[in-house]
Amino acid sequence: MFRFTTIKDYHNNLQSGQTTVVEAVRFFVEAAKGAASLNAWLTIYEDEALEAAKKLDEHIKAGQPLLPLHGVVVGLKDVIAYKNHPLSAASKILQNFHSIFDATVVEKLQSAGAIILGRQNCDEFAMGSSNENSAYGPVKNGIDPTRVPGGSSGGSAVAVQMNHCMISLGSDTGGSVRQPADFCGIVGLKPSYGRISRYGLIAYASSFDQIGIFAKSVADAALVLEIIAGPDDFDSTVSELPVPAFSTVVDEPTSKKRIAYFKEALEHPSLDPEIKAAIDATIANMQKAGYTVDAVSFDMLDMVVPTYYVLTTAEASSNLSRYDGVKFGHRSGTGNNDLTSLYKNARSEGFGKEVKRRIMLGTFVLSAGYFDAYFTKAQQIRKLLVDGSVQLFKNYDAVLLPTVPSPAFLIGDHTKDSVAMFLADIYTVYANLVGIPAISMPLYQHSTGLPFGLQIMCAPFEETALLQLSTAIQKLHE
Repeated sequence: MFRFTTIKDYHNNLQSGQTTVVEAVRFFVEAAKGAASLNAWLTIYEDEALEAAKKLDEHIKAGQPLLPLHGVVVGLKDVIAYKNHPLSAASKILQNFHSIFDATVVEKLQSAGAIILGRQNCDEFAMGSSNENSAYGPVKNGIDPTRVPGGSSGGSAVAVQMNHCMISLGSDTGGSVRQPADFCGIVGLKPSYGRISRYGLIAYASSFDQIGIFAKSVADAALVLEIIAGPDDFDSTVSELPVPAFSTVVDEPTSKKRIAYFKEALEHPSLDPEIKAAIDATIANMQKAGYTVDAVSFDMLDMVVPTYYVLTTAEASSNLSRYDGVKFGHRSGTGNNDLTSLYKNARSEGFGKEVKRRIMLGTFVLSAGYFDAYFTKAQQIRKLLVDGSVQLFKNYDAVLLPTVPSPAFLIGDHTKDSVAMFLADIYTVYANLVGIPAISMPLYQHSTGLPFGLQIMCAPFEETALLQLSTAIQKLHE
């Protein structure tokens, strides 16, 4: 029977003839279909995945070398364009839309030999922290289906968690890869802003959005990052910096680094005591192992969530204005006496409650009477955060934080309390505000039996250091 551990082991088994790509695809298709009640997948492209697998097996039989991601089975969050396939951002307003082009990451994946298995459920337009805002219904956590998997990339996290695919690609605007990775007990990597092209990613907040990676291991995440990162003529915000060979250096030993953690983060009243105790123990173990780990003051912690929501909703109100019922997507069939009525009806019927809330909030903070009081002020705070980050990484190589304030909560627990839902992002939005890479490592287990992780952050474009340190910390826990 096929079993998946790491891409490296899988490739060794392909070369030795112990398994085939077709066998792998069939295994993952059956696993995904068998767990349909978790609602992680919106569409599975079984026939074309098997066809691609056969060609890759023929490639091996012909004696040709394996491609970097040869036969690696990948799922895509329903915000990443895949040509001639459905793309809806889990929203009714795009329910019957099919992409007319491939996202750059999809092109790179397929060129490297990966197989796209299907599209995965998410919060509508990537707006949410629980994956309860999808037009297709909530995703359920595979460990405990009464609990959320985290959001907005919940379907992508559950698919990796439950062995429905080897890798998933999600998007991370304020923690939407790291938080569900934490809730599901897997690795979630958000690279630096600009490390990966956003071409073909449906925009939520363009100065925050970044495509991220779900994997079972740091090594697998490093390999996929190496393939999909790099310059792109279709994205003017992507970095022109060369892409390091992440996959070959991830296991290299590192010198004992200088590490910081935010004192206020570990003392915050919202933090579960067991999470605090576990991270305190990790810090102590790192210090025994020779790392310098210092508490640093971060008195702006309570400002990061409001700053994030003011700025992201403002960008969302602009980005989502294109969904008007005219150019593409849902068009209302009643009461369209004039263009204004058409717009109003299409958006009222097509957008869900949370998306409407964020569009209205964003329009409000951009309005003439409140622009300076909210949007300008939030931009000023963001600048202070960026400047502070620059100074912080002059003295330290990395920052440790919790990923989330609590383990996965019950479905429905926070739906009537927006503030409680927003506070789930308190530890993750900082990395998006300042554009740095961050990872959630699945190191711990709560007394409830639920997993939770440690978040590690490094300076912009220091993914090599981030991946090496993550591997080193994981070894301390083995």
